[in-house]
Amino acid sequence: MRDEEWLLVEWPGGEAEPTKYFLSTAPADALIEQLVFVTKMRWRIERDYQDLKQELGLGHYEGRGWRGFHHHATLSIAAYGFLMAERLAADKPVGNKKNFLECQIPALPADYIPRGSPACAATRDEFNPHTPSST
Repeated sequence: MRDEEWLLVEWPGGEAEPTKYFLSTAPADALIEQLVFVTKMRWRIERDYQDLKQELGLGHYEGRGWRGFHHHATLSIAAYGFLMAERLAADKPVGNKKNFLECQIPALPADYIPRGSPACAATRDEFNPHTPSST
């Protein structure tokens, strides 16, 4: 037996039949507004990926190794992030509308440790068994 799924149907006004259908495995208590938002974000994600491949060189990599691809993808994504930041800085709010992306930045969890940072703030001496204890 399969888990329950949502069927989201897009039926624009004036159309004789629905134009699009979407299946979702979202939880049963998900709001319809959330489902529509996530469904519509798919277009934005696909558009961003297309821009990365065509305009910023993500699709131009012809190497053979993971390390080279990783460096190439990192630079493409960094360029994309820079261009998005510039675009957002240039766009001024119209009327009292706020910038959508500015409002959607999630907070980091309290226990978040950035990649490459030490797992804890202990000094090396605290891990050295030959160092006399300070107590």
